[in-house]
Amino acid sequence: MPNETLTSDIAEIRSSYVRDRFAFVPSVKMVRIVQALGATDEDLDRLTMVSDALEGDPTLPFRRTRTGRFGFDPVAMEVRRLEFQPFMLSTEDDFVRHDSGKVRIFDEIRDDLQLNTALQALFVFKFMVFDGMKVEHRPKLDYDGDRWVCTLLNVRTVTDGDLIGEPALEGVHSDGVDHTMTTYLGSANMTEESAVTFLHEMDEVNGTRWHDTNPELTRARAQHRDFLDTCLIVDHELKHSVSTLYAADPERPATRDLLAFLTRRPVAGGHHSQAFDSPAPHPAMPMTVPLRALDETARVS
Repeated sequence: MPNETLTSDIAEIRSSYVRDRFAFVPSVKMVRIVQALGATDEDLDRLTMVSDALEGDPTLPFRRTRTGRFGFDPVAMEVRRLEFQPFMLSTEDDFVRHDSGKVRIFDEIRDDLQLNTALQALFVFKFMVFDGMKVEHRPKLDYDGDRWVCTLLNVRTVTDGDLIGEPALEGVHSDGVDHTMTTYLGSANMTEESAVTFLHEMDEVNGTRWHDTNPELTRARAQHRDFLDTCLIVDHELKHSVSTLYAADPERPATRDLLAFLTRRPVAGGHHSQAFDSPAPHPAMPMTVPLRALDETARVS
């Protein structure tokens, strides 16, 4: 893809994101963008299978998960892997679930994902979309510096004869960050009506099941159906929920694989994650990728 076309595509997505506070990027455009940002055909194929190596989730029996922490550094213009830290979301983050406020320890994302050029291109794409954008500030985050912290979750949701998979068991929620991005990797045996994402105004009640929400407070809906379908949300300005994963053939398991990029400023004093928000690089699994900025003439603040 010529550089001008890449800039035009991302500028269009950013404009929509700034205007609507969310954006949905369909598969065809997303594949074109990540290829222009360095993703190889081989790594795109590998990305469709990376979720096969996921482990169990610490609190949800119908989910398999790995996570990793990454840091965006706009001064050095690079994203780097950060050291392991536990993970927590609380009711202060607009996240109401049985494990709210619980320290969760996930298995770590490995080199098979972090060194994948398609994954690295997704990091660069996200930075180009949100860099320099003004958003509503969350309490107890540090907006005075330049750095960003991104928790990447690779998640497989499973429905089988014993378990009903919920991509968002917590119902209406936010992710405790500034910018949420979800990218679809694939599914098996999933019905057409499964896993629809609903975007809600901030007045919607946290924890409300997706089918019990107030239609007047629902801003939009989207569905990840094709490889690399991607949704971006300004996380402190819109809440979201996701409908249940149903099996098309009830005799076989249904799976849905996703990457979630949860990006926020570093925490400030009094934040519940203050004890585990280290900016140190990962000692055993280093990764550093150069970032790119969107041309100033194409940006909208």
